[in-house]
Amino acid sequence: MSTQPTLPDPQDPLAPKAPKAAPAEGSYTGENITVLEGLAAVRLRPAMYIGSTGEQGLHHLVYEVVDNSVDEALAGHATKIEVTIHVDNSITVVDDGRGIPVDNKTMPNGEVLPAVQVVLTVLHAGGKFDASNYKVSGGLHGVGVSCVNALSEAFDVEIWRDGFAWEMDFSKGDPISPLRQMGPSKRKGTKVHFLPDKSIFTVHEYNYDTLANRLRQLAFLNKGIEIILSDERTVDGKGEIKSQTFKYIGGIAEFIKHLNKGKQVLHEKPIYMEAEVGQLVMEIALQYNDSYSETVFSFANNINTVDGGTHLSGFRTALTRTINVAGQQLGLFKDVKENLSGDDVREGLVAVVSVKLPQPQFEGQTKGKLNSDIAGQVQAFVNERLGAFLEQNPQVAKKIINKAIDAARAREAARKARDLTRRKGALDGGGLPGKLADCSERRPEMCELYLVEGESAGGTAKQGRDRKFQAILPLKGKILNVEKARYDKMLGHEEIRAMITALGCGIGKDDFDIAKLRYGKLILMTDADVDGSHIRTLLLTFFFRHMRELIDRGHVYIAQPPLYSIKKGRFQQFIKDDRELEKIMLRRASEGLSIRYGDAGARLEGSELRHFMSALSDYKTYFLKLSKRLRNDDVTRFFIEAFAHKGKDAERRAEFETPDKLKALRDRLKTIERRDQFKAISEVTKDEEHNLYWLSFTDAQGAERKIDWTLATTPEGRQLLLKHADMGGLLQGPFLIEYQGKDAKARTEAAPTQEELDEAAAVEAEELAAAAPDAAAPDATAEARPAPRKGREAQDPVEKTNPIDLFDYVIEQGKKGYDVQRYKGLGEMTATQLWDTTMDPTRRTLLQVKLEDIAATEEIFTTLMGEDVEARRKFIEENALDVKNLDI
Repeated sequence: MSTQPTLPDPQDPLAPKAPKAAPAEGSYTGENITVLEGLAAVRLRPAMYIGSTGEQGLHHLVYEVVDNSVDEALAGHATKIEVTIHVDNSITVVDDGRGIPVDNKTMPNGEVLPAVQVVLTVLHAGGKFDASNYKVSGGLHGVGVSCVNALSEAFDVEIWRDGFAWEMDFSKGDPISPLRQMGPSKRKGTKVHFLPDKSIFTVHEYNYDTLANRLRQLAFLNKGIEIILSDERTVDGKGEIKSQTFKYIGGIAEFIKHLNKGKQVLHEKPIYMEAEVGQLVMEIALQYNDSYSETVFSFANNINTVDGGTHLSGFRTALTRTINVAGQQLGLFKDVKENLSGDDVREGLVAVVSVKLPQPQFEGQTKGKLNSDIAGQVQAFVNERLGAFLEQNPQVAKKIINKAIDAARAREAARKARDLTRRKGALDGGGLPGKLADCSERRPEMCELYLVEGESAGGTAKQGRDRKFQAILPLKGKILNVEKARYDKMLGHEEIRAMITALGCGIGKDDFDIAKLRYGKLILMTDADVDGSHIRTLLLTFFFRHMRELIDRGHVYIAQPPLYSIKKGRFQQFIKDDRELEKIMLRRASEGLSIRYGDAGARLEGSELRHFMSALSDYKTYFLKLSKRLRNDDVTRFFIEAFAHKGKDAERRAEFETPDKLKALRDRLKTIERRDQFKAISEVTKDEEHNLYWLSFTDAQGAERKIDWTLATTPEGRQLLLKHADMGGLLQGPFLIEYQGKDAKARTEAAPTQEELDEAAAVEAEELAAAAPDAAAPDATAEARPAPRKGREAQDPVEKTNPIDLFDYVIEQGKKGYDVQRYKGLGEMTATQLWDTTMDPTRRTLLQVKLEDIAATEEIFTTLMGEDVEARRKFIEENALDVKNLDI
């Protein structure tokens, strides 16, 4: 038989092609050119379209979808938008607008596709390239929602229009089902559900407060629109999910009041100005308070232009000019040598600048800066309207101008005070605080400065640090609350001066120079108790108010000391968080333990048992979340057992397209109706709109709970049904928990040998010595005899009927014999322990401080650290039940 390979037929289109010769190294030919089609470019370079693949980009996905709904509201077709965060951090956005078109669209290549598929899968496709449908819009490039689709593991859309409901499913930008016409419906609008692709994003969890503040801004900027944000990850004791509704009739004037909440304002009502010049709509509201900082937000077509733009520069220029003119007219500049600067007139200012214009020009897809040439129009508008207001309200004008004059004088005084904190050079040793233990490294990017609570802990940190790159600055007591202190008083505070001098970058707009910063990482290391939290908040207040650029550039971190310590005899271990504690307790409980499950009594032990308990931990998490929806553990268990399925969504959905399984579930629920005080269990009913069956029951509190396909497709429902199907018989009770020592197999299969008995006695002696090191050792010459059963081995088998009770019992068994203590102070550790747990770069955990939302940050610092005691009391009352690390 010949072994010579057969050559492919060149006429055969399926024949393998001969490999092309590799291009010479360093060559650049047409073969090196890559053409990306469709949404491939978005998945390959996502940061170009959404800004980043971190937390900012993750939240930007929500903004893109919500902005489309807001555009419907601006066009007069929608009044309500609902945003829901699900337990798997997927998002659903529902509006009552016109709904995405579902009729066919002929593409340039002649292909005919549903319009909704074109909108969601083709870049630069949308209805906002002309003014016929949307006169004002934030989405102008036609890439927003298609980018969200491209960057989502799952993307599902439901549309209500033309008298029917329509559905279509996508994954990673590609359609995985055709557009389906469901049942008749009288609703109008669009529902979008998407799960961000975990392989794209480095952060996978949504921040409720970040979304809440963005949606609140949208409600402020669009009078009368109602936006509801719900977080299914947070459920209270009554089974109600966390939810907020934003609706403001007063628009940005109410926004100003919100931003100034808790602050002492110079004039009661915000100054509000509105005008429409051609197609340009301008809204500006401003109000002064007695603080020393400036808070100005700018928006263009509802998009927060974080980097400003022509509208903001026009406002600032006009504000400075108008206040200087008003001051001269009122004769308030007699003792002032020169005109007020922009910094002077903006001290204590809170303002919102909002413009709406057709076809705005932004920098980049994330629209951080407005480039449209409207500075002159905004400037003329502010000059006219603000000038007229100050002329008609001289008392308000005097308060504003006198504050600006005081700011100019304080600026000169602060300049002199700052001289006290200046150093000779960025890397010199001269002038450094005496208690600073500096490092030997001179490259700032390699250096770390620890701000340590207390001189005692600072001493421990000095002993445990790596002197090459870690510097230690102990802080005595609690630093000054800079929220309530004038600039010169702050600079006179010894601990604050020590920090400013150690950092070396100066302070204030005139002297601050980030290039002179001596340390790449600034790490706040405080105790995990109430005082430690207070000191950390005081430090963050200082950096936010006076060195915000350190936070913006990512230089500020918070050390994460271990949260728990477990002890047994001389053994001690530090544990970083609750999740790790659970894993350790499960591992310890599994040693010498076996579980029989099911009617056949199959056994789990060793590594199999540990894997089962780990999976059961996730199972319990989703079980509790789903049970909070149904308000009954037995109903939840029956539902899971009835509909657990490992198949695809279409196969799982088919179980709700017939009434059989729901009828069987209803019969089973009837068996516990009286015991659980059900007031009613409905008949199995058909949902004509979606061609699906459902049933409901009324719980003991009188609320209706529905069992349907929607429940099965909630993130917790989907995960739970899949996990139950995967784990199969492992979840079938009863569960018999048995305790056995290392000689378990020998005891169950044959009589123990003398050698095994001696080993058991030696093990027991070691355990006794560890538990009581001063106790006398057992007599080694005593006659060997079987060790009596002690501890867990002496217990009789324990039976549990369901997997959740089994999990809780095993966790408690893992804690027995150990002293589990909530860890509080840095001083409780030795220098070696502090290095091992908190300072060693290879093992420590650091939490980076980021500035997500300036408005929210302003509000929280004002509430917690400002003068308004009533606002602080209200905050404490609302958050009392969520407090952690409370010392009682």
